[in-house]
Amino acid sequence: MSNSPLSPIARTSILVAAGLGLVFDGIELGLMPIASLSVSKSLIGESYTAELGGQWFAWFTAALMLGAAIGGIVLGNLGDRIGRSRAMGVSILFYSIFAAMGAWVTRQEEMLILRFLVGLGVGGLWPNAMALVAESWSTVSRPLAMGVMSAGLNGGILLLSQIVRIWPVSAESWRWLFYLAGVPAILGIAVLTVLPESPAWLASRHREPMRRSTSLSALFHRDLLPITFVAICLASIPLIGAWSASKWMIPWADKIASAQDPGYKGATQGWWALGATIGSFIGAQLVGYLGRRTCYLLISIGTTILTIAMFQWTAPMQPGFHAVVFAQGLVATLFFGWLAVFLPEIFPVHVRATGSGLAYNSGRFATAIGVLFAGGLFALLGGDYRQVGTICALIYALGILAIWLVPEKRNSLDC
Repeated sequence: MSNSPLSPIARTSILVAAGLGLVFDGIELGLMPIASLSVSKSLIGESYTAELGGQWFAWFTAALMLGAAIGGIVLGNLGDRIGRSRAMGVSILFYSIFAAMGAWVTRQEEMLILRFLVGLGVGGLWPNAMALVAESWSTVSRPLAMGVMSAGLNGGILLLSQIVRIWPVSAESWRWLFYLAGVPAILGIAVLTVLPESPAWLASRHREPMRRSTSLSALFHRDLLPITFVAICLASIPLIGAWSASKWMIPWADKIASAQDPGYKGATQGWWALGATIGSFIGAQLVGYLGRRTCYLLISIGTTILTIAMFQWTAPMQPGFHAVVFAQGLVATLFFGWLAVFLPEIFPVHVRATGSGLAYNSGRFATAIGVLFAGGLFALLGGDYRQVGTICALIYALGILAIWLVPEKRNSLDC
């Protein structure tokens, strides 16, 4: 029975549930770049300064990334133990319930703890959702399915940006946004109770029970260690670059434009997310046309140039700013469509969710450190968004070197 293929309805329900989970995941990722300065102004009160707001943005981001790193590894491993769909449900409940609790905080430190707990679910969803979809769809349709999944994450950021354009977030009105972030708990319950399980995982449960019980340690065994190392390197670069460099554009837009146009920061995130939704979908398709190495190499070069351009050649409220933001979002998120195809296919089935979670979320450990470094650099530079974004953009250039660690030959999923 565990080897029986899924019906079209079951496969579609998996894709829809995983896609919605990633849409809501994107809302969680986009929430604090939009709300951070408003939350800090409200909770700090008269002691608030622009530099302090920027530092707290870095701390909130680092807490989320640290939680996501731990959650991706722990809940990714849980997916190899109890099943992809059940681990997905647990992840969604984590990020929605703890996000909703943010509506009741009275101190910055309370929000900091909650952002860490939200991160556990944010990190746990990606490897389990990607493994479940990769194992439930045929080889022919997999790049299309993975492209839809990757687009879902940035589609959530886009959706959030449009919501806050209609109902702007300010120091006087921000708690409603956290109530909204708790709504996905309904999806989490549905996934946990009724979503079908991966046939490949069900088969591996009977075929390799001992290997499943040690899936995390197996990634550091001699046979898998080179694969694990390469996967961690290639997943880390776009994550560190996104949160240490790219995301500063939103509080930058908030600082410059909030007095004249409260919805401008939402529009900025919206233009970025529109490009990102397109880019993350296209990235999954480009791997097949260009090959692993060429694709990642070109993305690294393009993202480095566009991120520097965004901070050095334009600025919020200038006519060309949103055009560059859109282009940067499109090219920078090609990385994540690429990873959605690459990570599940490089790891064998009995460690697929664990391996994908470890690789993707080890980058978040480094990202947490990178964001704290960027926050310190921000304070050292006197709150200069332009300079901190430009310096941190150079992280993307590391991909030009790291991609040569990857073999060009493509492996197939053993499911």
